[in-house]
Parts: sequence; C-alpha cells; structure tokens
Amino acid sequence: MSAEDLEQFESEAELKLYREYKDVVRLFTYAVETERRFYLCNTVDLKVRTEGGDVYYEVSMADAWVWDMYRPGRFVKNAKVLTFRDVSIEEIVHSDLEVPDSGR
Repeated sequence: MSAEDLEQFESEAELKLYREYKDVVRLFTYAVETERRFYLCNTVDLKVRTEGGDVYYEVSMADAWVWDMYRPGRFVKNAKVLTFRDVSIEEIVHSDLEVPDSGR
C-alpha cells in the first residue's frame, strides 16, 4: 500500500466517522473529551483521585460512543478512562443541533 493509498484510506475513514457522529449525536446527553479520545455518552461520572502525591482523573461512562476510526465497534456499554490530563465534559444541548426550517 502506497503512502497515497494510506492517506486516501484514512481520509475516507475519517469522513465516514464524521457522518456516523452526525447520525448518532442526538442519541446522547454528554460529550466527553480526554487527551486521547472523544466520547458521546448518556451517563458520566468524574472522580478526582490521588495516589502517592499524584492527582489523576477517573472518568466512568455508560451507554457510550467512541470517536476512533480504527475501532470496528464504536458503541460501548461501559467505559472507564484514567488520565493525568484535563477532561472536558459538556452537556449536549440538542436544540443547538436542529437544522432551521427553510420556511417551505
């Protein structure tokens, strides 16, 4: 496989992933972003943990979808992420996702 073929494969996979995201985002309540992944989920719990003077975050999610183009199945019943980096959790406001009526 040439570098050009690989680049085209990755571009097509990313476009397919973006289209899937647009199809499923309405099914979820929260968007969660860590330094490695982006998730959509309906339940999220963030706990700050300390061990040996280090602080880390434990993020537990249920009913989740994972943004990862190399993962064959993106829907996950439960997911747990441990990270030393920032975690962003946002509630999805579905009215913002509505496409305005064209008035026809």
